[in-house]
Amino acid sequence: MNAPVSHGAKEARAAFRSGERSPTAGRAAGFTQANLISVPADWAYEMLLFCQRNPKPCPVLDVTDAGAWTTPLAPDADLRTDLPLYRVWEHGELADEPTDVVGRWREDLVTFLLGCSFTFEWALAAAGVPLRHIEQGRNVPMYVTTRPCRPAGRLHGPLVVSMRPVPPRHLADAIRESALMPAVHGSPVHCGHPGGLGVEDLSHPDFGDPVAAEPDDIPVFWACGVTPQAAVMASRPPFAITHAPGRMFVTDARDDQYRVA
Repeated sequence: MNAPVSHGAKEARAAFRSGERSPTAGRAAGFTQANLISVPADWAYEMLLFCQRNPKPCPVLDVTDAGAWTTPLAPDADLRTDLPLYRVWEHGELADEPTDVVGRWREDLVTFLLGCSFTFEWALAAAGVPLRHIEQGRNVPMYVTTRPCRPAGRLHGPLVVSMRPVPPRHLADAIRESALMPAVHGSPVHCGHPGGLGVEDLSHPDFGDPVAAEPDDIPVFWACGVTPQAAVMASRPPFAITHAPGRMFVTDARDDQYRVA
């Protein structure tokens, strides 16, 4: 894996607070990354229930009080400024993609921080699994599948997956290492032909960048924390804030905290 541009979580957040917009894959080795979604308080129970019913794509690491922009996962961080890029949603439509959301923050917003597969990439790399998107300097490709999530009240939508091409000799390592971290999506949901997920063309991801695979690579798919964004698009709450795909919140928590063995 290529060396990260900054070596720690605080340094990474400071860079993002200063306006850096790059994807967070390969950043801050050993520090847990998280997906972010903020919804109005009258949608928060349904979001919590949606996450509880769909733990593979939506593993909850923390939930804030209404209006709060801090988290014990990084006590000195500001959830409104310390991600590379945000998305602001109005009635299910993308309204803005700013580098901070201070001006769009509301006192009724409840923020959910969800596990991210970037966290286990360090374990994959340590096991010798190549990470093509990092080798190629790209964001990980993500795809909307035809698999529906279990709905929760007004919230519904499809499963979103991230894909990493894996050589056959490393497939068992990739499955094992990710399975040991269920709080950050855990083991893959599918390996092999993307048609099993209803994905037609790997060269045209719905989010992120296409990644060039080696001839014998097997596409391996993990549940993805962009799934709540797909639910926002499908369910059309009046307002929501999320991270931009591939641009996560880097916490002070260590990856080993979420490893079960």
